[in-house]
Amino acid sequence: MKVGFIGLGRMGTAMVGRLLEGGHDVGVFNRTPEKIKPLTDRGAKPLASIEAAANYGDAVFTMLADDAAVLDVVGQAAGLLQSLPKGGIHICAGTHSVATIAKLKALHGEAGQMLLATPMLGRPEMVATGVAGMVLGGAKDVVDRCRPLFAAIPRRTFEAGADPVSAAAIKIANNFVLGCAIEAMGEGFALTRKYDVVPDVFYDVMTDGMFACAAYKVYGKMIAEQRYQPAGQRAILGLKDANLALEAGGAVGVPLPSGNVWRDRLVGAVAHGEAEHDWGVMAKDQARASGLD
Repeated sequence: MKVGFIGLGRMGTAMVGRLLEGGHDVGVFNRTPEKIKPLTDRGAKPLASIEAAANYGDAVFTMLADDAAVLDVVGQAAGLLQSLPKGGIHICAGTHSVATIAKLKALHGEAGQMLLATPMLGRPEMVATGVAGMVLGGAKDVVDRCRPLFAAIPRRTFEAGADPVSAAAIKIANNFVLGCAIEAMGEGFALTRKYDVVPDVFYDVMTDGMFACAAYKVYGKMIAEQRYQPAGQRAILGLKDANLALEAGGAVGVPLPSGNVWRDRLVGAVAHGEAEHDWGVMAKDQARASGLD
């Protein structure tokens, strides 16, 4: 298929790489032009504007950092709302609030366009190697039209149903569970360290039994080694995700008490100048609170 792509951070770059490897014709646009060259060297077509991306092919992806960025790309002059043709498809792959996805759905619907929400499940390196997941939310006929694109990117897709908001809710809830797990790991490591347990020993105990899965192995190793750079998921974006979860819960009357602890640890890490560290650095903030260096 032929497709436009807007937003070439680490996640967007990994996704475009998968699409190119899958044989798709991808046109790329980014506000920072130098991010385009590594992908054009691999066969992507450089595009000069959002408008060009919106009209490049069968659909246009956005992979943007936050709600403000995607709303700007959609709503600005010559943005997606003005540029996508009638029947055009916006595939919104970023992690966004349920309120923003609902707003985009309404805006595109009024313009005769279609929205799919397709958030990724996994760190950028997992996306790049094809082992991440992808949630698909939107009208089935539109999803089916784009399936060749989705087949190229993840290991597996998860069907959220006809409402793109459902896909956003799944991604937010998944990040909530993972964030709280990392926070709990940080507490466990801090507790055992206070009793002079070597972190690698606790890591082995934790990941040899019921927690023998990728999340605990990846983040447990990171915490045991106190190695929080380079970042897969930056702490500042983890804080965004925590706020998205609390906002989503508040909107429908679902209390998320663990989310407050998760958020506060990330606030502490950012306050200590660790916004660009991996969000696993919340364990370092827990260690500080425990009197450990």
